[in-house]
Amino acid sequence: MKFLLIRSRTVIVFLILAIAFLPIAARAEKNPPAKPIDLNVANVKELQELPGVGPVMAQRIIDMRAKSGRFHRVEDLLAIRGISQKKLDAMRPYVTISAPAPSAVPSQKNTAPAKKSGQ
Repeated sequence: MKFLLIRSRTVIVFLILAIAFLPIAARAEKNPPAKPIDLNVANVKELQELPGVGPVMAQRIIDMRAKSGRFHRVEDLLAIRGISQKKLDAMRPYVTISAPAPSAVPSQKNTAPAKKSGQ
């Protein structure tokens, strides 16, 4: 009886340790993306390829982009809860920011108003 009690405690301790270290093992197997990921067009699946980014963090990035508009610089990620400077530094080599799409309407800042003839 005493042997079974010790054995069951050992099994329980082993299971607790296995559960505790499972997230660490899962992160260790993650390979970084082959090419930089554009923060302004990436979907949730693509964002999860980044170091330290899981499904929840990927969705927060998408939500921030939807709420505040396009990212202008990588440091904009620091406004997202859960992204620290250390996490940003780990992600930085794997992210890029695309330039905004050119406007379809030409700028009219430098055009002078037309003068009426005969004045």
